[in-house]
Amino acid sequence: MTTPNLRWSQLSRKLFFLGVAALFLLPALGSHSGLLTAQKSRRKPYALIAGTVWGPDDRPMYGVMVKIRKGSDKPNKVRWQLYSDHMGEFAQRVPPGEADYILSADLKGLKPADGKPIHLVQEVTIHIYNDEREDVGLHLAH
Repeated sequence: MTTPNLRWSQLSRKLFFLGVAALFLLPALGSHSGLLTAQKSRRKPYALIAGTVWGPDDRPMYGVMVKIRKGSDKPNKVRWQLYSDHMGEFAQRVPPGEADYILSADLKGLKPADGKPIHLVQEVTIHIYNDEREDVGLHLAH
């Protein structure tokens, strides 16, 4: 009387199911990546202004309103307003192409923990050439 080798029959069964699963999953993965490529190609290009607001103690500051305007605009014409997040960071998409942008911080209504008034050290001017990312820091002082 011979007994079948169970180890080989279990292994061949697992390989069979793995092969069947691969047949169904590979076409699905291929079409998914093709779909993602098609979606990326339809997106409009943009440039990104990203930065961090730094407080007087050189720590990131939360809740500071950042104002962005084009360099060619009047000083009171603000194109974008956004707030810094819990890490002091902000990001804004702008149109691609050569342009200057001026960043400032609106500190009205902002009450620091130490009670001392704070101000922006200086406005920051950045130059965008095309569809790239520019990182910047806004520094606040007492």
